[in-house]
Amino acid sequence: MLRLSDVTYLVLDHDEAITFFVDALGFVVREDETNESGRRRVVVGPADGGTGFVLAVTDDVGAAGAVGRQAGGKVAFFLETDDFAAQHARMTAAGVRFREEPRHEVYGTVAVFEDLYGMPWDLIEPPAQG
Repeated sequence: MLRLSDVTYLVLDHDEAITFFVDALGFVVREDETNESGRRRVVVGPADGGTGFVLAVTDDVGAAGAVGRQAGGKVAFFLETDDFAAQHARMTAAGVRFREEPRHEVYGTVAVFEDLYGMPWDLIEPPAQG
C-alpha cells in the first residue's frame, strides 16, 4: 500500500495559517510542536483523516515569493465534501472569498475559492453514486 500522508504547504505565519485552515476550512490541528532548536512543526488536515498539510514558514526570502503561487496560479488542491451547500455557506460566513458562483459539472458541484494568500482551490461535491 502507498498513501500520501502529508504535503508541505508554504505559509508566511503559522498562527494566521492555522486560523485559516481551522476556522475557514474546518480542518483540525494534528500536530503543533516546537523542538529544542525552536523549529515549529504544524500539521493541519481534515478531521476525518486523509492527507495533511505541514505548514512551513519559509525563511528563504526568495521562496517567500512562492507563497500563494505554489501551483503557478492553477488550482492545486481539491477540497471534497458530501454537502456542498453547507460547506459553501460555512466557508462564506467565515470570510472565504469564492471566485465564482457554484456550478454543476459532470464531475460534481464545484466552485473555486482562494486561500489566505490568494491561491485557488476547488470546493467540490462529486455526483451521488447510484
